[in-house]
Amino acid sequence: MRSGRRGTFFEAVPLWLALIAASAVLALLLEAIGLSAGLLLGPMIAAIVFSARGAKLALPKPWFLAAQAVIGALVAGSLSTGLFVMVVREWPLFLAVTAATLGASGLLGYLLSRWRVLPGSTAVWGSMPGAASAMVVMADAFGADARLVAFMTYTRVVCVAAVASILAAVLTGHAGTNWFAHLVAPVALGPTVSTLAITALGALAGLALRIPGAALFGPLVLGVALQSLGLVRITLPQPILAISYMLIGWRIGLAFTQETLRIAARALPRVLLSTAVLIAFSAGLAVVLARTTGIDLVTAYLAVSPGGLDSVAIIATSVPVDQPFVMAMQTLRFLAVLAVGPALARFVATRLTS
Repeated sequence: MRSGRRGTFFEAVPLWLALIAASAVLALLLEAIGLSAGLLLGPMIAAIVFSARGAKLALPKPWFLAAQAVIGALVAGSLSTGLFVMVVREWPLFLAVTAATLGASGLLGYLLSRWRVLPGSTAVWGSMPGAASAMVVMADAFGADARLVAFMTYTRVVCVAAVASILAAVLTGHAGTNWFAHLVAPVALGPTVSTLAITALGALAGLALRIPGAALFGPLVLGVALQSLGLVRITLPQPILAISYMLIGWRIGLAFTQETLRIAARALPRVLLSTAVLIAFSAGLAVVLARTTGIDLVTAYLAVSPGGLDSVAIIATSVPVDQPFVMAMQTLRFLAVLAVGPALARFVATRLTS
């Protein structure tokens, strides 16, 4: 599977076909054993293997942006005006959980940098929960090693997605959704066309405004606004969701290139340990949240888990949890990371050099 140089798209077609086949087999296997979000994890695992073995594949950016836009619309479909009223009413809870997650992530990044596990502020940027792609871009702009930041963030996303899927399957006893049986299900044409139009318009508007996470956040905001006004009903057919999940999985998996793995090889055990610590902290926070609010443990864990909004959204739709609560908590943290993440990382980095 080795390739000496990055060829044209057509030269890479056999590799893409092989990746599609491997992704489908792994997704079917994961669904068969009852693991949630097999359509995300299967392609993710396949892409990691292909990339680590030297397959020089890169997901075209427009494909990834389109997949993110679909996930943004998916999140929008689970949010409502009533939910925002609840967030405003229970703002101390949402603020405390978000602050606790950001604080723990910042402290962990500081310790990794202080102990020289990773250079400079790289560990700080790499420890920020959620908004993985945005953190990589901003880290590069502020002088951190974007390759190591990408390695840290996507390693965490992979681990969190795997743990969340296993936890959801074990605690809910819910077998993986039989997505493949629904791929040929009838589609409501009108709502689907409207949803796709809103998705495209929201993504384009977000990109034009140059906001972080634009492709995901644009459709999310526009979809919530129009659905709250009763002007549209967010409807996404299973085939479109399946393709989007696959593309998100590939994007994460293909980030694990041979070069990135070589650079991060010595830090890998400690990066995995830090990821485990952050997951454990989130699990403890989830227990507290479940006991104080009365929500189930899986919902609480998905709400506070330090993965990406897109991957958590995919898992939340695969198991019987309180999806609106999960999406609200994750969306609030996503906004908080974009708002205070750069300032927090700069502050910690300054403390390291003082």
